[in-house]
Amino acid sequence: MQAETTKEHLSFQAEAKQLLKLMIHSLYSNKEIFLREMISNASDAADKLRFEGLTDAALYEADSDLKIQVSYDLEARTITITDNGIGMSRQEVIDHIGTIAKSGTREFFNSLTGDQVKDAHLIGQFGVGFYSAFIVADKVTLNTRRAGLTAEHGVRWESSGEGDYTLETINKETRGTEVILHLREGEDDLLNGMRLRNIIRKYSDHITLPILMKKEEWSDEEKKNKITDEDETTNQANALWARPKNEITDEQYQEFYKHVAHDFEPPLTYVHARVEGRQEYTQLLYIPSRAPFDLFDREHRHGIKLYVQRVFIMDDAEKLMPNYLRFVRGVIDSNNLPLNVSREILQESKDIESIRAGSIKKVLGLIEDLAKGKTDNEKDKFKTFYKEFGQVLKEGVGEDFINRERIAKLLRFVTTVSEVDEPSVSLEDYIGRMKEGQEKIYFVTADSLKAAKSSPHLEVFRKKGIEVLLLADRVDEWLVSHLTEFEGKQLQSVAKGGLDLGNLEDEAEKEAQKKEADEYQDLVERMKKTLEDKVKDIRVTLRLTESPACLVADTHDMGGNLERLLKQAGQNVNHSKPIMEINPHHPMVKRLKLEDAHFEDWSHILFDQALLAEGGQPEDPAAFVKRLNDLLLSTTLS
Repeated sequence: MQAETTKEHLSFQAEAKQLLKLMIHSLYSNKEIFLREMISNASDAADKLRFEGLTDAALYEADSDLKIQVSYDLEARTITITDNGIGMSRQEVIDHIGTIAKSGTREFFNSLTGDQVKDAHLIGQFGVGFYSAFIVADKVTLNTRRAGLTAEHGVRWESSGEGDYTLETINKETRGTEVILHLREGEDDLLNGMRLRNIIRKYSDHITLPILMKKEEWSDEEKKNKITDEDETTNQANALWARPKNEITDEQYQEFYKHVAHDFEPPLTYVHARVEGRQEYTQLLYIPSRAPFDLFDREHRHGIKLYVQRVFIMDDAEKLMPNYLRFVRGVIDSNNLPLNVSREILQESKDIESIRAGSIKKVLGLIEDLAKGKTDNEKDKFKTFYKEFGQVLKEGVGEDFINRERIAKLLRFVTTVSEVDEPSVSLEDYIGRMKEGQEKIYFVTADSLKAAKSSPHLEVFRKKGIEVLLLADRVDEWLVSHLTEFEGKQLQSVAKGGLDLGNLEDEAEKEAQKKEADEYQDLVERMKKTLEDKVKDIRVTLRLTESPACLVADTHDMGGNLERLLKQAGQNVNHSKPIMEINPHHPMVKRLKLEDAHFEDWSHILFDQALLAEGGQPEDPAAFVKRLNDLLLSTTLS
């Protein structure tokens, strides 16, 4: 039965429309990559067919010889890339080509600068391979049929890349996808068999499927190459990771990364290893140069491709790499797993546990090598790594108990003695600089580095020259809840519990503090009564040298910063009243000791100021402003 051929006109999603324009202008200087992207898509389609074919052999439709065909037509001025992979249904065509359904899309477009070189990196990082066809083509026709559907379920998609596209149902006898690129004016140099072969060998030699082109023979009569009917394979068509390392160039490793990660930039570093023994498997693992836009989407996993004896199994094998290493890309090829391995088997497999442990070890080893920074290049690479992935690595302290200490050694921080606002201080560096008699690693958490730096809790530490870690990443509250000590040194928040500087505080200071506490006892009791609905306790403090007051959490209570973060995330949090500490040397506190007329107002002002200083907000901002204005007015008039 002949399929319905009525064309349906549809519009691209707004973001897709914007991306098409950027793609053409920003990536033109490296236009050859269009063919790499088309071939990578074709390879992925074959991988998906292999995977689905493990449980439904009928999808092969009596054709299990998977391949990719590249051809060109001088007269029509077209280049065609054909595969016999999984193909697409009509809805899949709309979902995958008419829409960019990716987390981070808004952030991506906000990051674009108008600088073509910089934007080219961003576009490549976003991974939008199919649209690269419009770099060289002013019209693209795609004919496809999903494996398992009947011939009349073929779909034709066509667009000039200007905001809309057409869809129509066609008869397509074979499964898979055919992409026809109608070249722009001035792109005729691509209509050359030798040129296309060179591009394939340069960018796609590692593809495990044969990439076929018609053999060409020189014709003396016509003085040109004549295309024959005989196919020849243009690439090596074997698994790059299965070849000996000494036979693979760095350029080949980099091109394979770009294929497996759908990235336009080379990786930061990589490791290629073959493990033998009870478990036999090969790893080829890469750390990217830049974080993907969906890095903080913990549910979206697409890092590691799993193969069994060179046969693709799945491309989001989350059990092979923990969440905190979700940025790692690459392949793992096992000789021991069954070919029909399923996600359920992966959940409970001891073999998978062994592969996972070995892979974590390799990746952490890669990062450690960068962290050692024997050369300036390695130092720069580690800086890049930490800038892109440091926050995610911190998650590992709570997720990976076995490697906790190893991960902690890789973490870097800004501290009160840092010269620049870049995390560069390791915990080992900190311990090496600890003052004589210092027993703890001190830290402060805040919602920004600026807020952490200006925290009143740091005043006595600055006075005594004690270094404090400034923790301003959202993940830091999670980090310090799991990393309670390092190399025998306890981590201590400067904004939690009573301040005990141990041997860093001499007897004279302790005696003076006790004396001041007694001297201000009446004031403390009056303030407690005034602020009883807001504070758990009030006490005289040693930790302040400039500010009149600060708020601290009790030893076992939740800190103010963590409470605010959880509320922002929509969680119900039981509020813990803070402890208010007052500075007996500050003029405002001294005045308050003598104050009667405005005692309650001054007490509330001190509390709200302390709350603001630690990043909080007064419960009643209007009341705070009114009190402040009234007090300023009364002071001025008096």
